[in-house]
Amino acid sequence: MTPSIHPARRLWATLAAVLVVALVFGTGPASANTRDRDRDGMPNRWEVRHGLDPDRPNARGDRDHDGLSNLREFRNRTDPLDEDSDGDGSDDGDEVDDFDSDPKDPDSDDDGTLDGDDDADDDGVHDEDEDDADEPCVADDADADEDGIDDEDENDFGTDPADADSDDDGTPDGDDDADVDGIDDEDQDDGDHGDIDECEDDEDDDDDDLDDADDSDDDHGTDDDAVVTSPTS
Repeated sequence: MTPSIHPARRLWATLAAVLVVALVFGTGPASANTRDRDRDGMPNRWEVRHGLDPDRPNARGDRDHDGLSNLREFRNRTDPLDEDSDGDGSDDGDEVDDFDSDPKDPDSDDDGTLDGDDDADDDGVHDEDEDDADEPCVADDADADEDGIDDEDENDFGTDPADADSDDDGTPDGDDDADVDGIDDEDQDDGDHGDIDECEDDEDDDDDDLDDADDSDDDHGTDDDAVVTSPTS
């Protein structure tokens, strides 16, 4: 004969089982709200980890201006604060929408060349530079070390995107002239698309403009250090 189980023990066993299921699998909508309080499609933990506000819907935001919304960054497992998550020279949005390459793999086709240095349409322009002429300043390519050379172009010069003076010669990498052609490295790509890189020029060439102005004064015989006196009557 099978021994009977006391009703109280049976109740406690049932409650314990329900509690375990709730902890493991959640409890429906309430649990879902806890994992994504603002219901924007991105888990709270992921938002906090990437500096987003888990209490404010921000799925459409694009803080790194790479063309992928925060929600698409989450779905593609990329960094919403880094326009080039894999450091291959191509923005995450360009990789996903234009080149069908993996924004998490710097060499998606395993050909030994960074995705940004590939030329998918064989037009003689690296993929990373295809949209340079169309980028507004707010979406211009990152320059982490502020040396005047975009991070995506540092590998072209063999410089370190995290070191403003890679060769420790006392001159910022952007002001070097690696190929000795009389053009600073930061200005090498200004005419790639028949356009000037206005963002770069505005930010990095202001000092050059001032120097040119001073030189212009000297050319016209004006001594910057001379004291100008008014004629006596």
